[in-house]
Amino acid sequence: MREGLFTVNRSPFVASATFKGNTTTAMPMRCHYCYLSAVGMQLLCKNLLPCCICMGPPTTTSSPAGTVDATNGVTVKVSNRYVEIKNGIFELTLSNPDGIVTGVRYNGVDNLMEILNKEDNRGETRVMLLHVLSGTGTLWNPPGERTGIFDVIKGTEFRIIYHDENQVEVSFTRTWNPSLEGKAVPLNIDKRFHYMALADNRQRIMPMPDDRLPPRGQQLAYPEAVLLVDPINPDLRGEVDDKYQYSCEDQYNNVHGWVSFDPPIGFWQITPSDEFRTGGPLKQNLTSHVGPTMLAMFLSAHYAGDDLSPKFTNGEYWKKVHGPVFMYLNSSWDGSDPTMLWEDAKVQMTIEKESWPYSFALSEDFQKTEQRGCVSGRLLVRDRYLDDQELYASGAYVGLGLPGEAGSWQRECKGYQFWCRADADGSFYIRNIVTGNYNLYAWVPGFIGDYRLDATLTIGSGDDIYLGDLVYEPPRDGPTMWEIGVPDRSAAEFYVPDPNPNYINRLYINHPADRFRQYGLWERYAEMYPDSDLVYTIGQSNYSTDWFYAQVNRRTDQNTYQPTTWQIKFNLDSVTPNSTYKFRVALASSALAELQVFFNDQNRSVPHFSTGLIGRDNAIARHGIHGLYWLFNIDVNGAWLVQGMNTIYLKQARSQSPFQGLMYDYLRLEGPCGC
Repeated sequence: MREGLFTVNRSPFVASATFKGNTTTAMPMRCHYCYLSAVGMQLLCKNLLPCCICMGPPTTTSSPAGTVDATNGVTVKVSNRYVEIKNGIFELTLSNPDGIVTGVRYNGVDNLMEILNKEDNRGETRVMLLHVLSGTGTLWNPPGERTGIFDVIKGTEFRIIYHDENQVEVSFTRTWNPSLEGKAVPLNIDKRFHYMALADNRQRIMPMPDDRLPPRGQQLAYPEAVLLVDPINPDLRGEVDDKYQYSCEDQYNNVHGWVSFDPPIGFWQITPSDEFRTGGPLKQNLTSHVGPTMLAMFLSAHYAGDDLSPKFTNGEYWKKVHGPVFMYLNSSWDGSDPTMLWEDAKVQMTIEKESWPYSFALSEDFQKTEQRGCVSGRLLVRDRYLDDQELYASGAYVGLGLPGEAGSWQRECKGYQFWCRADADGSFYIRNIVTGNYNLYAWVPGFIGDYRLDATLTIGSGDDIYLGDLVYEPPRDGPTMWEIGVPDRSAAEFYVPDPNPNYINRLYINHPADRFRQYGLWERYAEMYPDSDLVYTIGQSNYSTDWFYAQVNRRTDQNTYQPTTWQIKFNLDSVTPNSTYKFRVALASSALAELQVFFNDQNRSVPHFSTGLIGRDNAIARHGIHGLYWLFNIDVNGAWLVQGMNTIYLKQARSQSPFQGLMYDYLRLEGPCGC
């Protein structure tokens, strides 16, 4: 056995936590930080949880809480039950030998964390992979079972690896026994933290956990969504609270956290790299929510479904480093303005991103800058029906992932991914790539489909590979007859209704970019179309006002659901005989749905095209505007079309639930080649 390794359910996964401390002064502020990481390893080995606190330069200013500054270096105190690590400003307490963080003391405030009494925490332990600073865990399924088990990784042996006045490194090891289910009590930040910040325009005072329980809270269509009937803070009465309303795409999920007003302290999670996350830059994950809870999601099926749940065969080798994730604490002299702490956290986030990959990590599996490689080039787009010249792939998403088919990156969940956005001229430069074999993938906003370089790239230490000009030819058979939407893998450009005034989240009122995050929007469709379905007429309708953001089922008076059939009406001056047209349908989401397509004959026994049952991303229920991307290229026999007015019928045929449905990204009818 190698120290530092262990496995879960024959699928290797090990967690580690590295804590590193310092003190700085800014704005004027005091701060402290720590790092969390996890490493995936091979079968029947051990778990290593290193922990390191480094002493920063002494300062003479006193903190808002009157604590004494660090002057005596880093100290370690070991007892039968706890390990205490201090540097005079920051104090970390871990259970011995479990290695679970039980206390975080900062600027004299004790304790910033609180142990939850309820083991399941309303099921929270079943959906998270890391509960802030409580240690590391994993959600896994026994073979043949769909119900997940959340295992908090506890050590069985403690030892000090290294200690001097500037730094201490300790380890908590455990030999994995597959019979252990690992149920444990998670930790939350102390309830003094009421203000949550996710972005410049997504910040608010949050409810308390008791507000979500009867009689203060009333459960809505599913347990995560609760109407605040009698909250402790009366200003929140009548609002809906749902953790999925605070999800975020990984490309923007860099910093989030909480602020306490008294004392004025910020507690932040910073993710400086997405390389260990799965599903690419558009993958959506939970962030912070009521608890107060702060999550670092390494693996998640949210907004994707089972495709993003890693599956391992018996004896399969797997190794991957998750993290480090940076935990940042700051404080100010004046607690009246929480945005000051938020702005400082954003500055620290920029510093951490520029410092990636960290040089302090001791694991040989975490590669440093000099051990990694780079890839660069320029991506162009060739679409002869748009321009005779090749176009710049401006703003393209270009990335490296495990070898696979074009677009496979959004369903890939075992390897690393490295992404960047192309410049205005299509140039891209992907840095700090872990050594290994990859395919280069891309997709370009404004164009359908996926690009993949038809070669496997082998990245070695120190490599700087220049690929030159690459050309993407998006799917295209003929000229555009008409189109609906914008090919950007989102339904955001379509009509998103106002929420039911009885079920609102005030954060998203007058918030156009995030209006889709309101609860219950799926029910608004039946209110808008009580007796008939959406009809969209090319040349007259406007997709921003006349195309509902999701094709959902209609709720009946008997509390059942009916499938819906949308119509696209369009005129053709002529139809080319013995020809083939092409109907492109790009979906932004599918949740246990089946799209059936009929051309001018809604009543035929078999649709002209069917997707079959597809998708489990559940983006409709989870207030998303997209899930996984699907592209269907449908051959249309010219005999199915007529001169004059034509109708395409789009039927979503599955209707057992209000959350079954589709979101469209883009639709286009192409004429025959040479038309």
